[in-house]
Amino acid sequence: MSRINRQLQREIALIIETRIQKESIKGTIITGVECTKDLERAKVFFTALEARKCPGILKDLNEIKGAIRGMLGQSIKLRRIPALEFIIDKSSAYGAKIDSILERLGFDHNYKQEQEAEDDDDEDI
Repeated sequence: MSRINRQLQREIALIIETRIQKESIKGTIITGVECTKDLERAKVFFTALEARKCPGILKDLNEIKGAIRGMLGQSIKLRRIPALEFIIDKSSAYGAKIDSILERLGFDHNYKQEQEAEDDDDEDI
């Protein structure tokens, strides 16, 4: 299933990038696909360079999901092309929120790297 999910992710991203004419969805980043085992449905997670545009992009993607599914049928060979359900991927926003909380607490982005360097130094002794 993970191979199929990766293939669907690549193909959907390629279709959006090269074959869809809507300018509003050009900045869309497909972050993952979770397909059911029976290939009936696929959740397609996406984000955009500007997170505030995601709700509008979701609306536009839902309008053309049938066309994207048809193009998938032409580009990949599966026994069934799943129905697509687009979902805004909030993991990057969640990660940014965690980073800001850690920063307010006094941890910086290099903390993990500094810890790993210290661990490497300890191993040399």
